[in-house]
Amino acid sequence: MNIPFNHPELNAAEAIYAAQKIAFSPMTFQAVRIAWKRGLLDNLAKNTQGLTPKSLAKNVGMRLYGVRVILESCLSIAVVSFKNEKYFITKIGQIILHDEMTQINFNYNHDVNYLGLFYLEESIDNATPVGLHKTFGSWPTIYPALTSLPEPAQSSWFTFDHYYSDNAFATALPHVFKHQPKTLMDIGGNTGKFSISAANYNDKTQITIIDLPEQLAVAKTNISQAGFSDRINTIPINMLDHSQALPKNYETIWMSQFLDCFGEDDIIAILKRSAQAMSQDSRLFVLETYWDNQQFESAAFCVVNTSPYFTAMANGTSRMYRVSDMLNFMNQAGLEVIEKIEHIGMGHTLLEAKLTQ
Repeated sequence: MNIPFNHPELNAAEAIYAAQKIAFSPMTFQAVRIAWKRGLLDNLAKNTQGLTPKSLAKNVGMRLYGVRVILESCLSIAVVSFKNEKYFITKIGQIILHDEMTQINFNYNHDVNYLGLFYLEESIDNATPVGLHKTFGSWPTIYPALTSLPEPAQSSWFTFDHYYSDNAFATALPHVFKHQPKTLMDIGGNTGKFSISAANYNDKTQITIIDLPEQLAVAKTNISQAGFSDRINTIPINMLDHSQALPKNYETIWMSQFLDCFGEDDIIAILKRSAQAMSQDSRLFVLETYWDNQQFESAAFCVVNTSPYFTAMANGTSRMYRVSDMLNFMNQAGLEVIEKIEHIGMGHTLLEAKLTQ
């Protein structure tokens, strides 16, 4: 496996420039976001002959001063170009204007993370999400707070989460159902999206979602609206309370983008509880994005830089893991990985495991 981020050696001038881009990245992030949100990029895209700052200010209804500040910052990072006193949108600007993933990442980082990341260092030192406490309230973790987050933070969080997980479901489902399980336990099922997809995929399987009561309240509404109340039930369990045993007699256990929400000791404890609920014929499927198992370096960049969110905003202890980390956790929990399906959905890896003989 090739570890990403093998960057070429820079000379001193190049290294200084790169360092300044990092130092001023909060400025450029906000400038580009405003250029997108306030219509500057859209106007430039529609006027291929270019626009002066004055014309653009008139078109978008923004102060000429503000337009100049935003455009000049965008120019510095190649979101726009400048020629003969006119501005033009670049290929990077077009991506920001039209690419759904990029826009979802912008909204997620601005609406959920931006203010809280100021407290990243304090969160690291205290092993608690100080950024969450400072921005959204004194919740122990972000998970029971999700249905209470103010807008637009709540919508941006769920859109980010679902965008990456939902794209993998269609490819994962044939693997999950190759054994034709009659029962399936969806641990950390959140709002019920996977369970509803599974119920649509197979009309015989009985499904149980395990999650916090706050998430299950939303899941129940979605399940009812989908017409699956007779086939999908819910059990409220706090997976951080390791004294709570999981229900047994499920042929398949499913976890999607769930284990990365926990620190290493909790992951191992959760996997051990799962193993205790399994029989020799049971199968556990774990769907995750690993930063060292991506086809594209841009994907690895997004994945690895989600870890600071977990530190400052989610729980103070979890992060985005490597494949080797998860294989080690499985081994410590008495589980053997029997199949690894790579590069499905948005850079996901699906691990299938059984009890170690």
